[in-house]
Amino acid sequence: MASEDINRVVGEIGLRHGRERWRLMDIVRDVQERLGAVGPEAVDAIAGWLGIARVEVEGVVGFYSFLSSGQRGRVVIRLCDDVIDRMAGYDAVRAAFEGALGVKVGETTPDGEFTLERTACIGMCDQAPAALVNDVVVTNLSSDKARVIVRMLRDQKDPSKLVHRFGDGNNSHPLVRSMVENNLRKAGPIVFSGQTRGEAIRKALAISPAEVIRAIKTSRLRGRGGAGFPTGMKWEFARAAAGDRKFVICNADEGEPGTFKDRVLLTELPDRVFAGLTIAAYAVGAAEGIVYLRAEYAYLRRFLEQVLEKRRADGLLGRSVCGKPGFDFDIRIQMGAGAYICGEETALINSCEGLRGEPRNRPPFPAQRGYLGCPTVVNNVETLACVTRILEAGPATFCERGTHQSSGTKLLSISGDCTLPGVYEVDMGITLREVLELCGGEDAAAVQVGGPSREMVGPAEFHRTIDYDDLATGGAVLVFGPDRNIVEIVSAFMEFFVHESCGFCTPCRVGTVLLKEKLDRVIAGRGEPKDLEDMLELAETIKQTSRCGLGQASPNPVLMTLRSFRPVYDALVKPDPHGYRRGFDLQASLREAERVAGRGSQQHQEGVP
Repeated sequence: MASEDINRVVGEIGLRHGRERWRLMDIVRDVQERLGAVGPEAVDAIAGWLGIARVEVEGVVGFYSFLSSGQRGRVVIRLCDDVIDRMAGYDAVRAAFEGALGVKVGETTPDGEFTLERTACIGMCDQAPAALVNDVVVTNLSSDKARVIVRMLRDQKDPSKLVHRFGDGNNSHPLVRSMVENNLRKAGPIVFSGQTRGEAIRKALAISPAEVIRAIKTSRLRGRGGAGFPTGMKWEFARAAAGDRKFVICNADEGEPGTFKDRVLLTELPDRVFAGLTIAAYAVGAAEGIVYLRAEYAYLRRFLEQVLEKRRADGLLGRSVCGKPGFDFDIRIQMGAGAYICGEETALINSCEGLRGEPRNRPPFPAQRGYLGCPTVVNNVETLACVTRILEAGPATFCERGTHQSSGTKLLSISGDCTLPGVYEVDMGITLREVLELCGGEDAAAVQVGGPSREMVGPAEFHRTIDYDDLATGGAVLVFGPDRNIVEIVSAFMEFFVHESCGFCTPCRVGTVLLKEKLDRVIAGRGEPKDLEDMLELAETIKQTSRCGLGQASPNPVLMTLRSFRPVYDALVKPDPHGYRRGFDLQASLREAERVAGRGSQQHQEGVP
């Protein structure tokens, strides 16, 4: 495309979003959708439009996996390659796509029509293997289905035609039209209880903001994203913070592998989530709200925008919400662009500001200085749904369930080696053994509770409980049967952390790579007992010195399994009988040296094996 045409496209998109630096993410996403990439000329045009340095635009394009400076195909097929998808047949599906397209993962077909990529968890572990074809979700893939998909795309040129049946509930809504299934296996009395639209907001507005915060504190609600910080306390900090402009943000960026419960909430109960965000705004004194929606859930965006429009029409958003003079509040949706780290609240705030999704140093905390430098509350989807129920039914109804330190219910996203994968609403304090009985995973040899960043436990610990005092989780429960190789699962988790590191600090950027290399050496049979001790030491160093929560949690797959599954590791290592380091592969090192030098070594020339 000619430079003048690129400038015209950028100008049209820029006018739609305004000349605001913090709308860079929206501008870049829309430019890529129109042009297929954000190449050098587009970068120049965007930088000129916003009056910023081109390196700022390049930094954003290079950070997010769904953005690209190089031209991709008209159709981008992103295969989900997380652990659960691999267990469900990812390798065969990948090979089928590669064969049908004639390219490998990471390549574009010669005609420029198709790009084949791999991506991290897309929130479909309950119906794996799965993929995104542009923004269209395809589930329960097989080799045969992969070949059919390629034929259909070549014939009809329209990814939406791949959806030949609709999932349950709002997945069949005209603005969604998705094959995704909710797989809601157990609806509990809190999050998935019946609701009267608008009731919770009206009850909140009938009392003072301080009384709303007191109700949330009385309920003992803690954040459902995994960290478990008391919600009422977070709101109280933000309300007390200096500043006339404040924000509330819904974190809908559930990127933890194995987590998909927020997907179901956004599909079936968006009004409950938006009501919770509105109540949070009233409590802290905010007039502006943002829903940060992960790029993988873009197929829900039009539906969610319609729900927001209807709430505006019904007086549940906009000026004088529910007729309350002085309480003006509205919500906009901010799309992500593929970055697990943006689930961390300060990285999410940076992303909302059109920056790279790198975590911020704390303090100051977002409640004091967050989005655009203003006091900001960030709550996740499930937390906000709980808020709505607390205002509807009162805090006593919430805290009568669960435990004293972990009140209420918890949504679990269960997948893997079980007969009934899906979403379960259970009381806090339920034992892991009871969870496995619910989902048909009684013969599990290991369960990862909380995704890769948390803890893997074996049968001897299935008596432990799901709560903030024991097995804390944002929602993911991954079940592994007796035939699974625990150490290979750990290697896959470490591969995920290597890929998702933002690269800011050395312990995470370099340490995770070194830890995975040591782990893979053990898997390959070249490990020694000392390697296990070295891995523990390195993992602790990464944990103690990384800058943010992702880096601090990244060595957990190794640390946790070395503690709970040590015999599995011990069986893989042994000392060399001659006292040499078994981990050093002379031949591999020679091959690499020969490649760099561009010639064979003297050893190989003389026929030395």
